[in-house]
Amino acid sequence: MGSEDHSWELEEGIPQVEDPFIQQYLKGRDALIVEEQKRRHGKTPEWALDQVLNSSLDANFRKSLSPIAARACKIVSQIRAREQRELWTHVLGDAAAHPSEEILFPGVMFQHAKRHMERTNMWKIVEKMPKGSLLHAHMDAMFDIDFLIDQAFKTPGIHLSAPKPLIAPHDYDVAPVAFQFSSRAQGNSETPSLWSEAYEPSTLIPIQAAADSFPRDGEAGFREWLKSRCMVMPEHSYHHHHGVDAIWSVFSRTFPIVNSILMYEPILRACLRRMLAELSTDGIRYVEFRIAFVFEYRKEGKDVPEESYDEFCRIVDEEVTNFKETEEGKNFYEARIIWTTLRRSSNADIVDSMKECIAVKQSFPDLICGFDLVGSEDLGRPLVDIVPMLFWFRKRCAEEGVDIPFFFHAGECLGDGDETDHNLFDAILLGTRRIGHGFSLYKHPLLIDLVKDKKILVECCPISNEILRLTSSIKSHPLPALLSRGVPVSLCNDDPAILGHGKNGLTHDFWQVMQGLENVDLAGLAMMAQNSIRWSCYEDQSTAEWKAEVGDGVLGNGVKAARLREWLSDFEKFCEWVVLEFAEFDEDD
Repeated sequence: MGSEDHSWELEEGIPQVEDPFIQQYLKGRDALIVEEQKRRHGKTPEWALDQVLNSSLDANFRKSLSPIAARACKIVSQIRAREQRELWTHVLGDAAAHPSEEILFPGVMFQHAKRHMERTNMWKIVEKMPKGSLLHAHMDAMFDIDFLIDQAFKTPGIHLSAPKPLIAPHDYDVAPVAFQFSSRAQGNSETPSLWSEAYEPSTLIPIQAAADSFPRDGEAGFREWLKSRCMVMPEHSYHHHHGVDAIWSVFSRTFPIVNSILMYEPILRACLRRMLAELSTDGIRYVEFRIAFVFEYRKEGKDVPEESYDEFCRIVDEEVTNFKETEEGKNFYEARIIWTTLRRSSNADIVDSMKECIAVKQSFPDLICGFDLVGSEDLGRPLVDIVPMLFWFRKRCAEEGVDIPFFFHAGECLGDGDETDHNLFDAILLGTRRIGHGFSLYKHPLLIDLVKDKKILVECCPISNEILRLTSSIKSHPLPALLSRGVPVSLCNDDPAILGHGKNGLTHDFWQVMQGLENVDLAGLAMMAQNSIRWSCYEDQSTAEWKAEVGDGVLGNGVKAARLREWLSDFEKFCEWVVLEFAEFDEDD
């Protein structure tokens, strides 16, 4: 834990490491780690046996399936088996010449499978399935990149700049570039292009002029180049031997470029409308966006960015409200935001972001629903280093009369016992209601039991974990280990646009899991969709209220129970469609 003592921390009332209650927290944390190590290398304590032996939610759900739903599950399993035999176990051409592209098998890497999966019956089925809620998605990584680039060209006043000319091949790949609205005409026919040595650093160049002067095939080449700077390209994700840090370096460079285009009012509005329509079409009725509030936002026609994020939140709130009033959005419940800041930030920057979070929550109480820290866990600060600020934040929220629970990223790593892996301990001890990714959780028997006992859901993002090099494919993902222990899980898409999904929604992740994991059939997907509703933050609740409603499930009296019942009705109709549409696969006929 950081030990720097700043006078501003004392003035703000930030706890210090030597404070008795922080020391008490750390001692309890150390004791939990020791106990967990005993569980890993010795006999399971008797106090944990009742948790280990608990029947899973999945088993109970299967028992409750209606005859039509059970029939639909059998049909889908038949279709999966046929497609595995006929589509995913043969070579499409010269495998010797193109081995990485031509060999197909169940669970093949997402980027290889993608161009084939969307033509299958399994895709048709999963795409139509009601999916509940999307609980782990970073807003600025969700907008279709081609559409975003189109908006940049269509919107008057968009300019491009860079701190240096882009000359060498390396510059094109990694040099910082940024887009910005400017009300004043910039540049003329005599202005040196961004691609020449004569370019004056930070000069604003109109996007069309920058594209026309692009040295590699003009505007068409510029669009392809810009798209490659806004995405993790397939060739990046293939090279798993480069390691997690290497892909995170590529990944992290995309966000500043995307945000520089996105965070201008006309473009943001257009992108929000399109994204919400895509989510609704994909069977998602509620979404919780995460976004790191470290960007500049400009209102339409304004050269100067806003000093606060009130206007950004107003636009998001307004567009969601408008969408719900449309025909395509009539069944959409809501969208809320989990406020995030970068885990690599200084104490002062984190505290400033926490203050802004509380202020925005007071202005938009129905929009902000939680708090998280984002960025590479391996390269950023561990949660234990930020504990004093998190205690301060919780105290400040109570003083200001707002409820902003934690929804922490934790365990998005390959470590086993290092400080990054130990983020799982802190996330649980700090009262997180869900765990983002939890990739390394399967290595921790005691933590698995605690997660179940405390009713914490794991937000699993299988395609993201593959592309960001935590796993080579769905076949080696730890999801089955969590499901086999009865850990509640929902499927999420994380960063679909930047990671190359091409479409918004959950169909890609749902499809990849069911096609690659034999023990996850239609009923398994349905259980995870149901979990997403049970662990949705539809409304602000105390910890006791939250746990009670999660535990009550469909038998409760609250909003979640009502929406679970609506989902069950939707799922039954979907199963009826499966039985009718794919009757030739019904063995009972």
